[in-house]
Amino acid sequence: MNKKILKILLLILVIGAIASFFAFDLQQYATLEYIKQQQNELSKFYSNNKLLVLAAFGFVYVMITALSLPAATVITLLGGAMFGFWLGLVMVSFASTIGATLAFLMSRFLLHDYVQKNYSKQLTKINEGFKKEGAFYLFALRLVPAFPFFMINIVMALVPIKTRTFYWVSQLGMLPGTAVYVYAGTQLAQIESLSDIASPTLIAAFVILGLFPIVAKKVIGYMRKEKVNGEV
Repeated sequence: MNKKILKILLLILVIGAIASFFAFDLQQYATLEYIKQQQNELSKFYSNNKLLVLAAFGFVYVMITALSLPAATVITLLGGAMFGFWLGLVMVSFASTIGATLAFLMSRFLLHDYVQKNYSKQLTKINEGFKKEGAFYLFALRLVPAFPFFMINIVMALVPIKTRTFYWVSQLGMLPGTAVYVYAGTQLAQIESLSDIASPTLIAAFVILGLFPIVAKKVIGYMRKEKVNGEV
């Protein structure tokens, strides 16, 4: 089976899975109202079937993030509500990063060669920049919740960044935001809407946090350059 046929089959599988999510109205189970209504029942079921629930939660979360379905935020809150902060943080952090990496790999397989072949001239400087500082750019993007999660996965798949770098930088960069939402999940009863969590002040704080690694690297680079010039 050649690569072209594999791409077509993968694309059909992904589109089919996403279409099924909406066709069977599964998004009704990924709303804040629904999980608040079902919180007690879900917590009781978890207390009697811990390993089963943990495995199911991890699998579902990986699939949601891998397919970029609009349910990750609510499922993160559910993780905090059911598992508590620390276990919820571990579960969501690893599941979200694994799912993001799967989305990254699928996008790379489907789109990377086409984009690089047809837009090689336009991407020359971008490719060079990501070869040198790709990890810093990804880390900054992951820290800022203003950038859509799925778009970062797709864009990173088109540039020269190693899969292992994508994984560990994503896990580290998403950790602060994950912690905020998991903690909010532990206080689920007090949340009336998702806007109660993602306040403008919180988003601004993450933007500043996201810019910090790039600014710090530039400042360090400038200081090293000045030091070399001063020694010449």
